[in-house]
Amino acid sequence: MTETVNLDRELDTLVGEWMTLADVAAALGIPTSRVKQLIKHHKLAGMPRGKAGYEVPAAFIQDGAVAKGLPGTLTVLRDAGFDEAESLRWLFTPDETLPGTPIQAIREHRGTEVNRRAQAMAI
Repeated sequence: MTETVNLDRELDTLVGEWMTLADVAAALGIPTSRVKQLIKHHKLAGMPRGKAGYEVPAAFIQDGAVAKGLPGTLTVLRDAGFDEAESLRWLFTPDETLPGTPIQAIREHRGTEVNRRAQAMAI
């Protein structure tokens, strides 16, 4: 249990702002059920977070859509054996060689380099 609490705190620190599924649905202009499908099909990722339920990092939503390139990166990370928590940690951990975090690079349309790095971890 302590490990889970520490992981939650670590992710809170790395991620910063989270959105409820209802907030994501409103931002994307789709029903909450469609947001759940995006998560189920690994086009979005998040974590169960206390009383608020399942939440998604706000950085995953950009200009009323899922950040371009994020679904592909999530697929690469999943194929590399990462679970959701590990994927979130990797996406939000600063990488001096990018520079910034992988999610920042994705939001800046530099997803190809992010995916190369994710694929290299699977080898």
